Amino acid sequence: MRFEVDAILFDIDGTLVDSTGAVVRAWEAWSAARGIDPAEVLRVCHGRRSEDTVAEFLPSDQRAAAVAELERLELADLGDVTALPATRDLLSALPEGRWAAVTSGSRALMRARLAAAGLPVPDVLVAAEDVRLGKPDPQGYLQAARALGFDIRRCLVVEDAPAGLEAGRAAGAHVLAVVTSHSSQDLCAADAVIPDLRAFTVEASASGLMISTAVGPRADPLI
Repeated sequence: MRFEVDAILFDIDGTLVDSTGAVVRAWEAWSAARGIDPAEVLRVCHGRRSEDTVAEFLPSDQRAAAVAELERLELADLGDVTALPATRDLLSALPEGRWAAVTSGSRALMRARLAAAGLPVPDVLVAAEDVRLGKPDPQGYLQAARALGFDIRRCLVVEDAPAGLEAGRAAGAHVLAVVTSHSSQDLCAADAVIPDLRAFTVEASASGLMISTAVGPRADPLI
């Protein structure tokens, strides 16, 4: 594929940063302390705000403390958080004001993970506490596009999880999936699917960003 956009809106966990080990360990510890099957939690947590996942397993009066505990577990576990392939070079090549991050994690946690991975924090970072509804709701991506000053229809969303892809598509953006945390079969809401960001290049010009991918558009119908 080759097409032009005004800006790129990236997810963080699983898209720019490999934090899978830390995420799994935190949720496993959190679940074990409450007698909850961690497999059930891990089945639904990826790409979503912690508070939205917690709400599926705990009554309302226990949720705030449980989310805070999970945050402490995750902030204490940054040792093997690393940048995914090609992300450093890609982000360094993007002009200021042409990219943002939209995450289901908290601002503090995402800044910590980006720092641990040696990646820059964008000027526009829409985190869990910045939206009323998390992914798959499009609110975060719409907010990021407005903050950058671009029409969401001229933006590219890059995601690794079904909830994020649904959010990008609902917002009206072009949507690209990376196969870093889910199988390609799970990423059918994307316009195109690539293995990771090594198959993705950007050429910046005065008029925008020219995107090229090594894998073409999906042949099957979008969902």
